[in-house]
Amino acid sequence: VQLQASGGGLVQAGGSLRLACAASRSISSFDAVGWYRQAPGNQRELVAAITRVGNTNYADSVKDRFTISRDNAKNTVYLQMNSLKVEDTGVYYCNGYMVPRSFWGQGTLVTVSS
Repeated sequence: VQLQASGGGLVQAGGSLRLACAASRSISSFDAVGWYRQAPGNQRELVAAITRVGNTNYADSVKDRFTISRDNAKNTVYLQMNSLKVEDTGVYYCNGYMVPRSFWGQGTLVTVSS
């Protein structure tokens, strides 16, 4: 199983980015797919996740700004990030959870400038 993250870049505070996580197999085969981020010097943290049945959850720090969604036909999970803040800077990773295994994609760097 491979997960390919893309869409990172440099954006000014207040701007938007959309990340994509493309899977090498049906996205519906995962129990859940999540986006995590890791800022320099910090631990990796969960940003948002979506389950097979479509339930979503978000970190408090991104609620009302980020939206996770999926396109089953494209085997892709998206993270729409709006109203970006400097503190959103970090490497974003997608994770596919398929009990009992967890699969990580490579990270994509998001840099938000002030």
